[in-house]
Amino acid sequence: METRIAVVGIVIGDRHRAAPAVNQILSEHGEIIVGRMGIPYKPRNLAVIALIVDGTTDELGAMTGKLGRIPSVRVKTALAT
Repeated sequence: METRIAVVGIVIGDRHRAAPAVNQILSEHGEIIVGRMGIPYKPRNLAVIALIVDGTTDELGAMTGKLGRIPSVRVKTALAT
């Protein structure tokens, strides 16, 4: 199956509670992650993570689906053509 390049934006609303689960899922899917930038924003108790990924749509969907089920986590994906 063909792989796609995508940008995944993750906003973690309660970083102290949700960040460990987010990091666990990202570790499980580390083989498709090309780059990661994470910024904690302490005044609002949140964090923002930007990922560059290269994987099949099934792999991307599996990762983002798991992330989206974590309370206080929002995920958006932009696929390259």
